[in-house]
Amino acid sequence: MVDYLIALVGSLLAGGINTLSGNGSAITLTILMEVLGLPATVANATNRVGIVTQSLAGTWAFKQAGRLDLSASRSREMWTIVGITTAGALLGIWLSLVVDNATYRSIFRYLLVVMLLVVLVNPKRWLIGTADERPLSYWILVPAFFALGIYGGFIQMGMGIFFLALTVLVARYEIIQANVVKGIVVLIYTGIAVAIYAYRGLIDWELGLLMAVGQTAGGYLTARYAARSPSAGIWAYRLLILVIVGAIAKAFWPF
Repeated sequence: MVDYLIALVGSLLAGGINTLSGNGSAITLTILMEVLGLPATVANATNRVGIVTQSLAGTWAFKQAGRLDLSASRSREMWTIVGITTAGALLGIWLSLVVDNATYRSIFRYLLVVMLLVVLVNPKRWLIGTADERPLSYWILVPAFFALGIYGGFIQMGMGIFFLALTVLVARYEIIQANVVKGIVVLIYTGIAVAIYAYRGLIDWELGLLMAVGQTAGGYLTARYAARSPSAGIWAYRLLILVIVGAIAKAFWPF
């Protein structure tokens, strides 16, 4: 019961972190592997169940608050980003089934250091929305988001951080709107991943559904706050930095 309580509380926190910034999977994967003792491949698959329900709840909360505007001037670009990232994620999901991700995880920790530097450079860009809604060049949009999709499909941890950096700093989205797009993307490709993992028998449904309850509640409540609060962008930026620093500390911890 203590282990299950830890899983529930940890997943609630992870759902909020994933919705507002990203890398909540660092918490849920640690619980699944280190506390509950699941093999890495099963933990990776089981973790996706809660991500689906959390993304659905977060997207619905943004929709209720009027932040999911499908008729907006950039809606065509938004759905292009969704489609390209999902296509890349399909390749990443296939790689997660056939390739050992130990080497990729060792590279991941150095990518986090780079990401921290990116987030700390020009912080005003993260906090102030831009009136520049010129469409992003397809020569940049297609390869960048396709590569990001491969990463997200292969190893979910940190996907939110990289996605926000790309949509805010390169595609020039306001940070809360970037979170809306992120929720749609993750919902689509993770739903496909769960179906594939379930077919392969890699999901522990008892633990997956338990943590999905926490992640869904955390995602929904955080999205409601983010959509309505004027200071949500500031807190999203601060949380983003905190999550990256924590992930770096965990990745480089020698013990």
